[in-house]
Amino acid sequence: MAAAVTAAVSFPSSKSTSLSSRTSIVAPERITFKQVPFYYKDVSAGGRVVSISAQVTTEAPAKVKKESKKMEEDVVVNKFKPKNPYIGRCLLNTKITGDDAPGETWHMVFSTEGEVPYREGQSIGVIPDGIDKNGKPHKLRLYSIASSALGDFGDSKTVSLCVKRLVYVNEKGETVKGVCSNFLCDLKPGSEVKITGPVGKEMLMPKDPNATIIMLATGTGIAPFRSFLWKMFFEKHDDYKFNGLAWLFLGVPTSSSLLYKEEFEKMKEKVPNNFRLDFAVSREQTNEKGEKMYIQTRMAQYAEELWELLKKDNTYVYMCGLKGMEKGIDDIMLSLAARDGIDWLEYKRSLKKAEQWNVEVY
Repeated sequence: MAAAVTAAVSFPSSKSTSLSSRTSIVAPERITFKQVPFYYKDVSAGGRVVSISAQVTTEAPAKVKKESKKMEEDVVVNKFKPKNPYIGRCLLNTKITGDDAPGETWHMVFSTEGEVPYREGQSIGVIPDGIDKNGKPHKLRLYSIASSALGDFGDSKTVSLCVKRLVYVNEKGETVKGVCSNFLCDLKPGSEVKITGPVGKEMLMPKDPNATIIMLATGTGIAPFRSFLWKMFFEKHDDYKFNGLAWLFLGVPTSSSLLYKEEFEKMKEKVPNNFRLDFAVSREQTNEKGEKMYIQTRMAQYAEELWELLKKDNTYVYMCGLKGMEKGIDDIMLSLAARDGIDWLEYKRSLKKAEQWNVEVY
Protein backbone atom coordinates (compact mmCIF):
# COMPACT_ATOMS: atom_id res chain seq x y z
CA MET A 1 0.00 0.00 0.00
CA ALA A 2 1.23 3.49 -0.77
CA ALA A 3 -0.24 6.90 -0.18
CA ALA A 4 0.89 10.13 -1.72
CA VAL A 5 1.50 13.08 0.53
CA THR A 6 0.04 16.39 -0.48
CA ALA A 7 2.40 17.98 -3.00
CA ALA A 8 1.18 20.60 -5.41
CA VAL A 9 2.57 20.38 -8.93
CA SER A 10 4.19 23.77 -9.49
CA PHE A 11 4.80 25.12 -12.96
CA PRO A 12 6.00 28.52 -14.14
CA SER A 13 3.13 30.77 -15.04
CA SER A 14 2.61 30.52 -18.76
CA LYS A 15 0.09 29.26 -21.28
CA SER A 16 -2.05 26.57 -19.81
CA THR A 17 -5.05 24.64 -20.99
CA SER A 18 -7.04 23.71 -17.95
CA LEU A 19 36.13 -0.67 -6.23
CA SER A 20 35.28 -3.74 -4.80
CA SER A 21 35.87 -6.83 -6.90
CA ARG A 22 33.02 -7.79 -9.15
CA THR A 23 32.75 -11.55 -9.43
CA SER A 24 30.19 -14.00 -10.67
CA ILE A 25 29.86 -17.55 -9.39
CA VAL A 26 29.06 -20.37 -11.79
CA ALA A 27 27.49 -23.45 -10.22
CA PRO A 28 29.77 -26.53 -10.59
CA GLU A 29 28.55 -29.50 -12.60
CA ARG A 30 26.41 -31.86 -10.57
CA ILE A 31 27.70 -35.43 -10.76
CA THR A 32 25.24 -38.32 -10.67
CA PHE A 33 25.60 -42.05 -10.92
CA LYS A 34 23.55 -44.43 -13.03
CA GLN A 35 23.66 -48.19 -13.06
CA VAL A 36 24.56 -49.60 -16.48
CA PRO A 37 26.36 -52.85 -17.43
CA PHE A 38 30.12 -52.55 -17.65
CA TYR A 39 32.33 -55.54 -18.35
CA TYR A 40 35.96 -56.24 -17.55
CA LYS A 41 38.21 -59.25 -17.21
CA ASP A 42 38.93 -60.10 -13.56
CA VAL A 43 42.39 -61.65 -13.36
CA SER A 44 41.81 -62.79 -9.79
CA ALA A 45 38.74 -64.72 -10.98
CA GLY A 46 40.73 -66.74 -13.44
CA GLY A 47 40.15 -64.50 -16.40
CA ARG A 48 36.40 -64.82 -16.27
CA VAL A 49 34.36 -61.92 -17.58
CA VAL A 50 32.62 -60.24 -14.68
CA SER A 51 29.77 -57.75 -14.91
CA ILE A 52 29.53 -54.75 -12.61
CA SER A 53 27.21 -51.73 -12.62
CA ALA A 54 29.05 -48.42 -12.51
CA GLN A 55 29.03 -45.49 -14.87
CA VAL A 56 29.57 -41.84 -14.13
CA THR A 57 27.48 -39.36 -16.07
CA THR A 58 27.26 -35.59 -15.81
CA GLU A 59 24.32 -33.22 -16.14
CA ALA A 60 24.41 -29.69 -17.46
CA PRO A 61 25.12 -27.06 -14.80
CA ALA A 62 22.06 -25.77 -13.02
CA LYS A 63 21.30 -22.26 -14.24
CA VAL A 64 21.50 -19.63 -11.55
CA LYS A 65 19.02 -16.85 -12.17
CA LYS A 66 20.67 -13.49 -11.75
CA GLU A 67 18.83 -11.35 -9.26
CA SER A 68 18.43 -7.79 -10.47
CA LYS A 69 19.46 -4.89 -8.25
CA LYS A 70 16.55 -2.89 -9.66
CA MET A 71 12.86 -2.85 -8.81
CA GLU A 72 12.00 -5.42 -11.48
CA GLU A 73 9.63 -7.62 -9.50
CA ASP A 74 6.17 -7.78 -11.12
CA VAL A 75 7.10 -5.12 -13.69
CA VAL A 76 4.62 -5.10 -16.59
CA VAL A 77 5.78 -4.56 -20.17
CA ASN A 78 3.83 -4.27 -23.42
CA LYS A 79 0.37 -4.70 -21.94
CA PHE A 80 -0.94 -2.47 -24.74
CA LYS A 81 0.37 -2.82 -28.29
CA PRO A 82 -0.09 -0.66 -31.42
CA LYS A 83 -2.93 -2.82 -32.76
CA ASN A 84 -4.84 -2.53 -29.50
CA PRO A 85 -3.74 0.64 -27.66
CA TYR A 86 -5.21 1.96 -24.46
CA ILE A 87 -7.41 5.01 -25.05
CA GLY A 88 -6.68 7.62 -22.42
CA ARG A 89 -7.85 11.19 -22.10
CA CYS A 90 -5.87 14.37 -21.67
CA LEU A 91 -6.59 15.87 -18.24
CA LEU A 92 -4.00 18.66 -18.20
CA ASN A 93 -1.59 20.21 -20.70
CA THR A 94 0.65 23.07 -19.54
CA LYS A 95 3.63 24.85 -21.06
CA ILE A 96 6.44 24.76 -18.50
CA THR A 97 9.11 26.83 -20.27
CA GLY A 98 9.23 30.62 -20.40
CA ASP A 99 8.17 32.56 -23.48
CA ASP A 100 11.79 33.48 -24.21
CA ALA A 101 13.05 29.89 -23.99
CA PRO A 102 14.49 28.33 -27.17
CA GLY A 103 11.57 26.01 -27.81
CA GLU A 104 8.44 24.99 -25.94
CA THR A 105 8.20 22.15 -23.44
CA TRP A 106 4.83 20.97 -22.13
CA HIS A 107 3.80 18.87 -19.14
CA MET A 108 0.74 16.73 -19.78
CA VAL A 109 -1.33 14.33 -17.70
CA PHE A 110 -3.42 11.50 -19.20
CA SER A 111 -6.04 9.33 -17.53
CA THR A 112 -5.32 5.59 -17.35
CA GLU A 113 -7.90 4.48 -14.75
CA GLY A 114 -5.13 2.23 -13.41
CA GLU A 115 -5.07 0.15 -16.61
CA VAL A 116 -1.48 1.07 -17.58
CA PRO A 117 0.53 -0.23 -14.59
CA TYR A 118 3.89 1.44 -15.11
CA ARG A 119 6.91 1.90 -12.85
CA GLU A 120 9.28 4.81 -12.35
CA GLY A 121 11.82 4.77 -15.19
CA GLN A 122 9.57 3.15 -17.79
CA SER A 123 8.21 4.67 -21.02
CA ILE A 124 4.94 4.63 -22.92
CA GLY A 125 4.25 4.86 -26.62
CA VAL A 126 1.89 7.42 -28.14
CA ILE A 127 0.24 6.97 -31.55
CA PRO A 128 -0.66 10.41 -32.95
CA ASP A 129 -3.94 10.87 -34.76
CA GLY A 130 -4.01 11.03 -38.54
CA ILE A 131 -2.13 9.29 -41.37
CA ASP A 132 1.33 9.64 -42.88
CA LYS A 133 2.23 10.62 -46.47
CA ASN A 134 1.58 7.03 -47.57
CA GLY A 135 -1.93 7.02 -46.17
CA LYS A 136 -1.03 4.74 -43.26
CA PRO A 137 -1.60 5.41 -39.56
CA HIS A 138 1.30 7.18 -37.88
CA LYS A 139 3.77 4.98 -36.02
CA LEU A 140 4.12 5.24 -32.27
CA ARG A 141 6.74 7.40 -30.58
CA LEU A 142 8.18 6.49 -27.20
CA TYR A 143 8.31 8.98 -24.34
CA SER A 144 9.87 8.59 -20.88
CA ILE A 145 7.25 8.79 -18.16
CA ALA A 146 7.56 11.92 -16.00
CA SER A 147 5.35 10.83 -13.08
CA SER A 148 5.78 8.33 -10.28
CA ALA A 149 3.70 5.14 -10.37
CA LEU A 150 1.14 6.91 -8.17
CA GLY A 151 0.84 9.69 -10.74
CA ASP A 152 0.61 13.43 -10.22
CA PHE A 153 -2.77 13.10 -8.51
CA GLY A 154 -1.65 10.29 -6.19
CA ASP A 155 -4.37 7.81 -7.19
CA SER A 156 -2.43 5.53 -9.61
CA LYS A 157 -4.89 6.46 -12.36
CA THR A 158 -2.82 8.87 -14.46
CA VAL A 159 0.44 9.05 -16.39
CA SER A 160 2.42 12.21 -17.18
CA LEU A 161 4.80 13.17 -19.98
CA CYS A 162 7.29 15.98 -20.54
CA VAL A 163 7.40 16.81 -24.26
CA LYS A 164 9.32 19.40 -26.26
CA ARG A 165 7.59 20.69 -29.37
CA LEU A 166 9.80 19.88 -32.35
CA VAL A 167 9.89 22.62 -35.00
CA TYR A 168 12.84 23.21 -37.32
CA VAL A 169 13.76 24.56 -40.75
CA ASN A 170 15.16 22.02 -43.20
CA GLU A 171 17.82 22.55 -45.88
CA LYS A 172 15.14 23.75 -48.32
CA GLY A 173 14.10 26.51 -45.95
CA GLU A 174 10.83 24.77 -45.12
CA THR A 175 9.44 24.72 -41.59
CA VAL A 176 9.03 21.14 -40.41
CA LYS A 177 6.93 20.14 -37.41
CA GLY A 178 7.44 16.89 -35.53
CA VAL A 179 4.28 14.84 -35.93
CA CYS A 180 3.87 13.38 -32.47
CA SER A 181 5.37 16.19 -30.37
CA ASN A 182 3.09 18.77 -31.97
CA PHE A 183 0.09 16.45 -31.65
CA LEU A 184 0.80 16.12 -27.92
CA CYS A 185 1.62 19.76 -27.23
CA ASP A 186 -1.61 20.85 -28.96
CA LEU A 187 -3.87 18.47 -27.01
CA LYS A 188 -6.81 19.99 -25.18
CA PRO A 189 -8.29 18.55 -21.98
CA GLY A 190 -10.78 15.84 -22.87
CA SER A 191 -8.96 14.80 -26.06
CA GLU A 192 -8.33 11.09 -26.56
CA VAL A 193 -4.79 9.69 -26.65
CA LYS A 194 -3.75 6.25 -27.94
CA ILE A 195 -1.22 4.78 -25.49
CA THR A 196 0.97 1.66 -25.78
CA GLY A 197 3.27 -0.04 -23.31
CA PRO A 198 4.54 0.40 -20.72
CA VAL A 199 8.03 -0.57 -21.88
CA GLY A 200 11.59 -0.66 -20.61
CA LYS A 201 13.61 -1.96 -17.67
CA GLU A 202 16.91 -0.14 -18.22
CA MET A 203 15.97 2.91 -16.14
CA LEU A 204 14.17 1.23 -13.24
CA MET A 205 15.16 2.45 -9.78
CA PRO A 206 17.54 0.44 -7.60
CA LYS A 207 16.03 -1.59 -4.77
CA ASP A 208 18.54 -0.37 -2.20
CA PRO A 209 16.92 2.49 -0.23
CA ASN A 210 20.37 3.55 0.97
CA ALA A 211 21.90 3.84 -2.51
CA THR A 212 23.61 6.87 -4.00
CA ILE A 213 21.73 7.72 -7.20
CA ILE A 214 23.42 10.14 -9.61
CA MET A 215 20.99 11.45 -12.24
CA LEU A 216 22.26 13.21 -15.36
CA ALA A 217 19.67 14.90 -17.57
CA THR A 218 19.52 17.32 -20.48
CA GLY A 219 16.20 18.96 -21.36
CA THR A 220 13.25 16.59 -21.40
CA GLY A 221 15.61 13.83 -20.28
CA ILE A 222 14.56 15.02 -16.83
CA ALA A 223 11.33 12.97 -17.15
CA PRO A 224 12.38 9.69 -15.48
CA PHE A 225 14.19 11.55 -12.70
CA ARG A 226 11.11 13.56 -11.81
CA SER A 227 9.38 10.18 -11.37
CA PHE A 228 12.25 8.92 -9.15
CA LEU A 229 12.30 12.04 -7.02
CA TRP A 230 8.55 12.17 -6.46
CA LYS A 231 8.68 8.59 -5.17
CA MET A 232 11.65 9.42 -2.94
CA PHE A 233 10.60 12.75 -1.48
CA PHE A 234 6.94 13.62 -2.19
CA GLU A 235 5.32 10.29 -1.32
CA LYS A 236 5.04 7.91 1.62
CA HIS A 237 5.23 4.16 1.01
CA ASP A 238 4.85 1.27 3.44
CA ASP A 239 7.57 -0.71 1.66
CA TYR A 240 10.02 2.01 0.60
CA LYS A 241 11.73 4.94 2.30
CA PHE A 242 14.72 6.49 0.60
CA ASN A 243 17.58 7.16 3.02
CA GLY A 244 20.44 7.48 0.55
CA LEU A 245 21.72 10.34 -1.58
CA ALA A 246 20.01 11.52 -4.76
CA TRP A 247 22.17 13.90 -6.81
CA LEU A 248 20.62 15.55 -9.86
CA PHE A 249 22.52 17.35 -12.62
CA LEU A 250 20.22 19.10 -15.13
CA GLY A 251 21.57 20.80 -18.24
CA VAL A 252 19.53 23.33 -20.26
CA PRO A 253 20.36 26.27 -22.58
CA THR A 254 18.66 29.08 -20.61
CA SER A 255 17.23 29.59 -17.14
CA SER A 256 13.76 29.92 -18.72
CA SER A 257 14.26 26.32 -19.91
CA LEU A 258 14.76 24.87 -16.43
CA LEU A 259 12.08 22.22 -16.00
CA TYR A 260 10.34 21.57 -12.67
CA LYS A 261 12.77 23.95 -10.94
CA GLU A 262 10.36 24.89 -8.15
CA GLU A 263 9.59 21.25 -7.38
CA PHE A 264 13.27 20.32 -7.11
CA GLU A 265 14.09 23.33 -4.95
CA LYS A 266 11.23 22.39 -2.63
CA MET A 267 12.69 18.88 -2.32
CA LYS A 268 16.10 20.31 -1.50
CA GLU A 269 14.60 22.40 1.29
CA LYS A 270 12.71 19.39 2.62
CA VAL A 271 15.59 16.86 2.63
CA PRO A 272 18.89 18.75 2.34
CA ASN A 273 20.90 15.74 3.51
CA ASN A 274 19.41 13.39 0.92
CA PHE A 275 19.14 15.56 -2.18
CA ARG A 276 21.72 17.57 -4.08
CA LEU A 277 20.80 19.73 -7.05
CA ASP A 278 23.06 21.25 -9.70
CA PHE A 279 21.93 23.13 -12.81
CA ALA A 280 24.07 23.75 -15.89
CA VAL A 281 22.75 26.64 -18.00
CA SER A 282 24.96 26.70 -21.09
CA ARG A 283 24.02 30.10 -22.55
CA GLU A 284 24.15 31.98 -19.27
CA GLN A 285 26.81 30.34 -17.11
CA THR A 286 30.55 29.71 -17.52
CA ASN A 287 33.19 27.99 -15.45
CA GLU A 288 36.36 29.61 -14.10
CA LYS A 289 38.00 29.18 -17.51
CA GLY A 290 35.19 31.02 -19.27
CA GLU A 291 33.86 27.83 -20.87
CA LYS A 292 30.12 27.38 -21.39
CA MET A 293 28.45 25.48 -18.57
CA TYR A 294 27.28 22.20 -20.09
CA ILE A 295 26.32 19.31 -17.84
CA GLN A 296 29.79 17.73 -18.10
CA THR A 297 31.35 21.13 -17.29
CA ARG A 298 29.30 21.30 -14.08
CA MET A 299 30.19 17.71 -13.22
CA ALA A 300 33.88 18.45 -13.73
CA GLN A 301 33.68 20.80 -10.73
CA TYR A 302 32.87 17.74 -8.59
CA ALA A 303 35.04 15.26 -10.50
CA GLU A 304 37.04 13.97 -7.52
CA GLU A 305 33.94 13.45 -5.39
CA LEU A 306 32.04 11.77 -8.21
CA TRP A 307 34.92 9.40 -8.93
CA GLU A 308 35.08 8.36 -5.28
CA LEU A 309 31.33 7.66 -5.34
CA LEU A 310 31.67 5.63 -8.54
CA LYS A 311 34.08 3.30 -6.79
CA LYS A 312 31.36 2.20 -4.37
CA ASP A 313 29.09 -0.78 -4.92
CA ASN A 314 25.92 1.12 -3.97
CA THR A 315 26.31 4.02 -6.42
CA TYR A 316 24.04 4.03 -9.47
CA VAL A 317 24.32 6.38 -12.43
CA TYR A 318 21.33 7.16 -14.65
CA MET A 319 21.69 9.26 -17.79
CA CYS A 320 18.84 10.51 -19.98
CA GLY A 321 18.85 13.10 -22.76
CA LEU A 322 21.03 14.07 -25.70
CA LYS A 323 23.29 11.37 -27.10
CA GLY A 324 26.52 13.39 -26.92
CA MET A 325 26.45 13.84 -23.15
CA GLU A 326 28.03 10.47 -22.32
CA LYS A 327 31.28 11.27 -24.15
CA GLY A 328 31.70 14.46 -22.16
CA ILE A 329 31.40 12.47 -18.95
CA ASP A 330 33.88 9.87 -20.23
CA ASP A 331 36.39 12.67 -20.82
CA ILE A 332 36.12 13.70 -17.16
CA MET A 333 36.57 10.21 -15.76
CA LEU A 334 39.34 8.91 -18.04
CA SER A 335 42.17 10.77 -16.32
CA LEU A 336 40.82 10.28 -12.80
CA ALA A 337 40.52 6.53 -13.29
CA ALA A 338 43.94 6.32 -14.95
CA ARG A 339 45.49 8.01 -11.92
CA ASP A 340 44.26 5.03 -9.88
CA GLY A 341 45.55 2.60 -12.47
CA ILE A 342 42.05 1.88 -13.81
CA ASP A 343 40.93 1.76 -17.43
CA TRP A 344 37.76 3.90 -17.32
CA LEU A 345 36.03 2.37 -20.35
CA GLU A 346 36.64 -1.13 -19.01
CA TYR A 347 35.44 -0.07 -15.58
CA LYS A 348 32.33 1.50 -17.08
CA ARG A 349 31.57 -1.82 -18.77
CA SER A 350 31.76 -3.50 -15.36
CA LEU A 351 29.38 -0.89 -13.96
CA LYS A 352 26.92 -1.59 -16.78
CA LYS A 353 27.13 -5.32 -16.11
CA ALA A 354 26.39 -4.64 -12.44
CA GLU A 355 23.37 -2.47 -13.43
CA GLN A 356 25.07 0.61 -11.97
CA TRP A 357 25.47 2.54 -15.24
CA ASN A 358 22.15 3.09 -17.01
CA VAL A 359 21.77 5.14 -20.18
CA GLU A 360 18.77 6.23 -22.25
CA VAL A 361 19.82 8.81 -24.84
CA TYR A 362 18.41 9.99 -28.16
